[in-house]
Amino acid sequence: MSDPHLTDAHVRLRENVRKFAEAEIAAAVPGLEGARGSADRELATLIARQGWIGATIDRAYGGMGAGHLAKTIIIEEISRVSGAMGAMVQASQLGTAKIIHYGTDEQKRTWLPQIASGDCLPTIAVTEPGSGSHVLGVGATGRRRGRNYVLTGRKVYVGNSHIGHLHGIVVRTRPGSRGLTAFLVEADRPGLTLAPEVPALGLHGFSFGEVILDNCPVPAANMIGQEGDGLAVAYSSSVLYGRPNLTAVALGIHQAVMEEVTAFTSERHRYGRHLHDLANIKLKVGQIASRLMTARLTAYHAAHLLDTGRPCDADLMNAKLVNTELAIDSARAAMEIEAAAGLLINRPLERFLRDALHLLAPAGTSDIQLLRLGEAALGLGKAQWSEELADAVGEARSDRAPHTADAAV
Repeated sequence: MSDPHLTDAHVRLRENVRKFAEAEIAAAVPGLEGARGSADRELATLIARQGWIGATIDRAYGGMGAGHLAKTIIIEEISRVSGAMGAMVQASQLGTAKIIHYGTDEQKRTWLPQIASGDCLPTIAVTEPGSGSHVLGVGATGRRRGRNYVLTGRKVYVGNSHIGHLHGIVVRTRPGSRGLTAFLVEADRPGLTLAPEVPALGLHGFSFGEVILDNCPVPAANMIGQEGDGLAVAYSSSVLYGRPNLTAVALGIHQAVMEEVTAFTSERHRYGRHLHDLANIKLKVGQIASRLMTARLTAYHAAHLLDTGRPCDADLMNAKLVNTELAIDSARAAMEIEAAAGLLINRPLERFLRDALHLLAPAGTSDIQLLRLGEAALGLGKAQWSEELADAVGEARSDRAPHTADAAV
C-alpha cells in the first residue's frame, strides 16, 4: 500500500531494517520462545547498536534525527519478525522521551549519545501494583536528604526492566497533583533491585518486570524537569511515545499475520484446489487486508502529524486503539482459517496472537483510549501534549530538512 507520507528515505530505511531483522533476529525467535521469561540481552544489544534507538534523538547528540514516522517503520519491521524485540526497541525509545523533552543540557549531553549508540537502554517506570493507569495514584516516595533524594517503592510492568541501564522513575515528593517528580536512576545504584523475571503469555524474550527501590539515594541533579513535573513527564512520554510505539508493534505483528495467512492458504488444498480459492476464505483474507490497511493509515498519519508539530493527541490515541484491536481481530480470523494447525507451536500464528494481546494494556487500555477520545469529542479534553511539546521538535526538524533524509537511512 502506498502512503503519501513516506519518502524515499523511509523506503530505504524499511529495506535496511527488514534485511537486518530477517538475517539477525528471525533465527533467534525459537530461542526466545523457549526461554519464555528471560530477556535476551545479547540480541537487544545487537539491535540497539544499529543506532535505531536514536531515531528521534537530534543529530547533535549522535541520533538519527529522523522523526516519529521513521521510528514507526523501525519498530514495525522488527515486530514483523519478533514482537518481543519490537517491544524492546519501542520501550527503549519510550525511555528517551523524558530526556529529550525535559532533560537539562547536561543530562542530554550525558545520556542521549549513549542511547543513540546503543550503549545505554533507557526505561520509564511509572506503573505500580495499586495504581495502574491512574498516575496520580503513585505511592513510591522520594525524600530529600541533603544533595540526594531517597527513593522507596515498587514499579511494575517496566519495559526492559532487566536489561535497562537507566530507569526514568516517577515518585511522589509531596502531596497533590503537583507532587510527582521524575528521576534518572542508574540500574547499578545501591538500593535498586529487580524482582525475578516472570514468564508471561507472549512477547517471550522481552522483560517487563518489577523494579524495587529500597532507600535508593539519587542525586538531585538526576531530577528530570522540576520538582512537581512528574505527572507531565509521565503523561507526555506515554502520549508522544508510548501510544505510537505500541501502535507500531501492533502494526508489525498485523503484517506478519497477513503474510502468514496468505502463505498458508496458498500452500494448503481443499476439495482439489487451493484453500484460498474458497469464497469464505477469500472473505476472511479480505477482512484481514482491510483491517491492515486501516491500521497502517492511522499509524502513519498520527506519526506524520507528530513529526510536523500539529496537535494530534486524539490521533495517537486512535492509532493505538485501532492497531491493537484490529491486530487481535485479524489474528483470531487467521486462527479460524488455519484451524487446528494454527495452534501448533511450530507455526508462528499462535505467537502472533499471544504477542498482540500483550499490547492492550500498556499506555492505556482500549477503554482508556475510548474514554479520552470521548472527552476530546465532547470538548472536555485537557492538555494537548503533542501541541505543547511536539511543535518545538517539529520546527527544529524542519530547519534540518535537507539532512533528514540522509539521517533516516
